[in-house]
Amino acid sequence: METADHYKFLSIQDAMKCINQKVNITGIIVDFGLPKPSRGTDYHCTLKIIDESYQKPGMLVNFFAESSQQLPDVVERGDIVQLFNVMVKRHGEEVNAVFNKKISSFALYNGKDSSDFVPYQVSPKIHPRDVDKKLLAELRKWLLNSQLIQDSNNFPMLREINEGDHCNLVCKILHCCETANQEWVIFVWDGTDLRPNRISSKQEDELHNPLRLHPELVPLSRELLRTLPRVGSILRISYDKSIEKNHLKLLENDKWVKLVHLHLEVHAGLWHGVFTRSTKLRYMRNDDDLIQQRQRLYEERLSWNLRRMPFWSFPWPSYVTVIDHDDAPLCTLMDVLTHSEVTAKFRCVVRVVTGMPWSAENFRSNSGIYRMRLTLEDPTARIHAYVYAEDGETLFDGYPSNSILTQKMNSLLGKMPCDDSTEPKRDLRNPPWVQVCLKSYYTSEHDKWGSRQFRIFNTRIMVRD
Repeated sequence: METADHYKFLSIQDAMKCINQKVNITGIIVDFGLPKPSRGTDYHCTLKIIDESYQKPGMLVNFFAESSQQLPDVVERGDIVQLFNVMVKRHGEEVNAVFNKKISSFALYNGKDSSDFVPYQVSPKIHPRDVDKKLLAELRKWLLNSQLIQDSNNFPMLREINEGDHCNLVCKILHCCETANQEWVIFVWDGTDLRPNRISSKQEDELHNPLRLHPELVPLSRELLRTLPRVGSILRISYDKSIEKNHLKLLENDKWVKLVHLHLEVHAGLWHGVFTRSTKLRYMRNDDDLIQQRQRLYEERLSWNLRRMPFWSFPWPSYVTVIDHDDAPLCTLMDVLTHSEVTAKFRCVVRVVTGMPWSAENFRSNSGIYRMRLTLEDPTARIHAYVYAEDGETLFDGYPSNSILTQKMNSLLGKMPCDDSTEPKRDLRNPPWVQVCLKSYYTSEHDKWGSRQFRIFNTRIMVRD
């Protein structure tokens, strides 16, 4: 027969004195890690909990289970966990609790101040009781009054981040996969546009070392691209070499998360996130105010007539180019890549980040026909677009001199001189946002799906001679 002491809960401060004893604890979760394989056959994760008796630095609880599904699936920081029959252990100067998969049990509760006392996850051996409601209510009230969990203002949107930051983000996991170089990558999104970056690569290197269209070595399939949002930037996040990557397989798609202390980098003008040892990932409730804010902004954006114009091109793109189809609806490059019909025409606002050939004297073939490849980008994607024959005549307004051709291309590329004579000479480009007309087409009648290409047409560079 179980005694009353069997269900007695200790404060964390009192529990930490019970070395090598089994105790029951109720605490507020202030930090938690993702499940990952242990050195044996189990999975494990760690929670850090506090209560009024022990607020800093908190008590670590180590969980072990036969599968990741049996571990606590904490929704967000500030939730409450009840622990039964956990063993208190000392490791050097630290005291923590160990959850034994055979004898311990837990229950997870919403930490918000409410009248809901039903746990959202319980382990099989636990049976919540009415007497626990008083303890939960007291913890919720104390947490609300203490304001210890107040981080809502520290989560910028993707459009607000800067290179080199260690920042916190609220975003949606769209996809997780292992790349061709055996690196696990998370694709995240919040509906906003990442800030455009200056381009510093040499144009003459484009033939042998072209700017990458995407961070992946192998492009994503069109079937996968069709499942991704067509408006708003998608940030790729990889793992630092020192991080155990296997638990990435356990992440859930279509879930909103908080990413805490994520490192941000820029490679070849493309944004990239790095999950380091200090980075934390926390799932969120769908009714969280931060999620609602981002979804509201995204829905408002989709309601605008110019909803697909990049945020950074507002109030209007530059007048470096003019087009003959101003009345056509705007499309993002993700719209272009995923369009259901291969042969189609589009109007886009993009940046021209590089071109090939780079020298004006080579823009035309020996027979005088324009033949160029430009690399276009917007917040959703990068693509190659070709300029050929009469489309080149339109783009450059005929056949001007090489000096005028160079001037026109430099305006399109946003090319700026490098004044620092101590550094090797290099291009430094900050391309303006311009309008272009694109058309997609087949390159082979025998490979219509895999050989989709794009050309610029009905677009003219407006630079005074």
